[in-house]
Amino acid sequence: MANTYQGACGRVPSVRPGANFKEAVCIDTNRVYDSVSDKNCLEDLQVTFPDDVQSIVNNCCSLKLKEVEVENVYMDVEPIPFNKGFYTVDITFFFQATFEAQMPGMSCVTITGVTTFTRKMILYGSEGNVKVFCSDQNGTNQNGGMPKVCLQVSAPVALGCRIVDCNTGCGNNCGCCNPCNSCNSCNPCGCSTSCNPCDCQTDCGCNTSCGCNNSCNSCGSQRQVLITIGIFIIVQMERRVQMLMPAYDFCIPTKEPEAPTTGDPCELFKKIKFPTDSFFPPNASEISQEKSCGCDR
Repeated sequence: MANTYQGACGRVPSVRPGANFKEAVCIDTNRVYDSVSDKNCLEDLQVTFPDDVQSIVNNCCSLKLKEVEVENVYMDVEPIPFNKGFYTVDITFFFQATFEAQMPGMSCVTITGVTTFTRKMILYGSEGNVKVFCSDQNGTNQNGGMPKVCLQVSAPVALGCRIVDCNTGCGNNCGCCNPCNSCNSCNPCGCSTSCNPCDCQTDCGCNTSCGCNNSCNSCGSQRQVLITIGIFIIVQMERRVQMLMPAYDFCIPTKEPEAPTTGDPCELFKKIKFPTDSFFPPNASEISQEKSCGCDR
């Protein structure tokens, strides 16, 4: 019986229906050994601002979260001792948040800040005790003993933000120490005698005998901004392997390029179909009737 391959929705892209594969070929690729999908609602992430932007936050009447973007992701992979083939993955997200600050006098200012979030998970990545060297990498070791982690993340969903006043004294969130074993000579500071000089970031006018330092930044009028966002991620643990795959033929392009038009721009505009879906978006019942694989889209 002839061996045929059909992809999603019964389609074979770029291969005629019922085509037989010609030969089995060995390819060098990354195989996914383990993968997870994760849905996280990240609450009360503290946003850090530059000094000039922090002054805007301190004096604004209200703050609205406009957009959140993933600036970078740092991943650290380490093997788990006594559990061969499993690895811990520490993922640190770096987000850039854009706000609209309402200032006194009805003026609006757009500001940006950064925040981070760390997620840890355990994935299976099999074992490998080889070193990989390639000529196109000038003989550099490709670390074939460790698996590779790939992460896909959707655009974060901005759910909300709030401003927290940072008051001086004990029990606040601006960096002062607890418990409050304050000195008699520095009661306004509310710092513990066991704290480092700059643990209390309030210039209360006392000396280091109370655990405060006049060189510390003032914290009495600062505000903290906490945001809540939602993210969807897919994490895959891959390892470079050689696999035997059925091959149909070489991928020969059949589409011819279209030459750019130099004629009347209105003639080009007439060829564009009317965007009906933009004016009449589908309702919930129509969306639910669409196939999950997207064949009818």
